Amino acid sequence: MLPADDLVTSLRRAAGELVRRRTFRDLDATLAHIVAAAVQLVPGADAGGISMNDHGQVTSRNPTAPVVTRLDELQSELGEGPCISAMEEPADDGVVLAEDLAGVEGRRWPRFAAEAVAAGYRSMLSTQLLAADGFRAALNLYASRPHAFGEEARRTAALFGVEAGALLYGCRQVSQLEHALQSRDVIGQAKGVLIERYGVDDLEAFQMLVRASQDTNMKLVKVAEWLQSETLEKHAGRPSDG
Repeated sequence: MLPADDLVTSLRRAAGELVRRRTFRDLDATLAHIVAAAVQLVPGADAGGISMNDHGQVTSRNPTAPVVTRLDELQSELGEGPCISAMEEPADDGVVLAEDLAGVEGRRWPRFAAEAVAAGYRSMLSTQLLAADGFRAALNLYASRPHAFGEEARRTAALFGVEAGALLYGCRQVSQLEHALQSRDVIGQAKGVLIERYGVDDLEAFQMLVRASQDTNMKLVKVAEWLQSETLEKHAGRPSDG
């Protein structure tokens, strides 16, 4: 049996490497480490990937084989499959297991099961990684033979879901914080343009941006970006003095 300590050690090593290389902000790098470690550590796994549902938009990330992308995306298109069940209604341990997609179990997801078997995969194990604020994520592991995932695999995948979910959550928080800071900088620079151009104060400049956002039905940061771009174009087209 694979000790739980091996799983935690692997994930700690992956997180430490991301921090040392200053790539923790790179969500794709984090996901790649998660998938690679899962395929290596979960007994029976031949391939894997991560599905992410961000407010209704589902994407397949960092698959270990091209066919995994197609199967992950197919589950989203059909609205059925172990991945969808893991994201929306997993068991208490966060795991959804399909022991044989060509057997009776496949009737739970008939359209997806037929496609998965045709692609060469008979077993599948999906683990919920994160479910918060309109965001869902699941790790999907595929096996070519039926009944490939036993109790050890299920237990390891459940532990993986807890640890990897925490890592993914932290990475998303960092990414969202950086985006918020970048948006604040863009808006601040746009206010500076309006203050200089129209002689208004900081509050009035912000109100101008808000009104433009409402009138154009554009996000505030997009209005600010447009204003900066327009200002740069004017400066670029201005003839030099002398």
